[in-house]
Amino acid sequence: MLNHKELFEATEKIVSPIYMVGGCVRDLLLNKEPYDYDFCTPLAPFAVEERIKAAGRRVYNIGNRFGTVGVKVPFGEEYCLVEITTFRTETYESGSRKPSVEYISSLKEDLSRRDFTINAMAMEANENIIDLFGGREDLEKRLIRCVGKPKERFSEDPLRMLRAARFSSQLGFEIDKEVFEATQKMGYKILEVSKERWMMEMDKLLLSDSPRRGLEFMWDTNLFNYMIPELSLQFDFDQGNPHHEHRLHEHTIRVIENSIKDPFVRWAALLHDIAKPFVTSFKDGVCHYYRHEQLGTEMVERLGRHLKWSNERLNVVSEMVSEHMKEGSILYEADQQAK
Repeated sequence: MLNHKELFEATEKIVSPIYMVGGCVRDLLLNKEPYDYDFCTPLAPFAVEERIKAAGRRVYNIGNRFGTVGVKVPFGEEYCLVEITTFRTETYESGSRKPSVEYISSLKEDLSRRDFTINAMAMEANENIIDLFGGREDLEKRLIRCVGKPKERFSEDPLRMLRAARFSSQLGFEIDKEVFEATQKMGYKILEVSKERWMMEMDKLLLSDSPRRGLEFMWDTNLFNYMIPELSLQFDFDQGNPHHEHRLHEHTIRVIENSIKDPFVRWAALLHDIAKPFVTSFKDGVCHYYRHEQLGTEMVERLGRHLKWSNERLNVVSEMVSEHMKEGSILYEADQQAK
């Protein structure tokens, strides 16, 4: 694990004042290696750039319109790219991936616009934690809870409902009752969010150690009704066949859990039985699903275009759905184990 104190000090020599903030603080408190290191500052973006240039470092224009500037900081014999963002508020407009940003001078106000308490903590160079909203307590409780009222946070950016599912899966945390209830009431607002942003969260959820948590949240709160309505039909669907012990949504989760951690494979696992509710037939009191893999393939092809998948993802996932009943195919064993 990187020595975050040394990294902080090296960054502070270039730009000051700064605070380590967000997910990296959360991960450090959980004794996890952060995926990346984010800092925030009251300095305007141009002032941050001036200090980086004055230190003889290169400015990386990571997100100019969001007030984010990157710099590679010397760390031992290597360099670590860190991001420094001006204190800000942000609001997403319907269908947009890019928020409207306003720069501010208050750390408290910057932290207050963040989604969940566990992501709304900052750290000073002396490792003092600034926790204004109970993030450390929620880490101990293993709880996903909004900063302030969930209704307000979700109105600012509806993607936060899906992020709650994703963090629950990644961290193995429970989701706060108020977050759950607000998602039930406001799930329709996910339609205001671009499909590209959906996919970023769903990929992380499906590749997590506990995809069950997030997926069950999405079924229980009806998020799937708006995102992938075909999957909403799987919830509590009795497969009515002695070869299928579990309800369809439970079977789907088990196939995901038994499949390898690859985004294409996990998506194919999620969608492999998407057609079953549409092809149900009965014979001698037993349900059958003839050609569900064929119709499922066609449904996945349409869904992939709707979700703006790459051609590669579309072709690979649809082929895996088409082949999932064939012995030796990549999903066959996972499907058999999940019955």
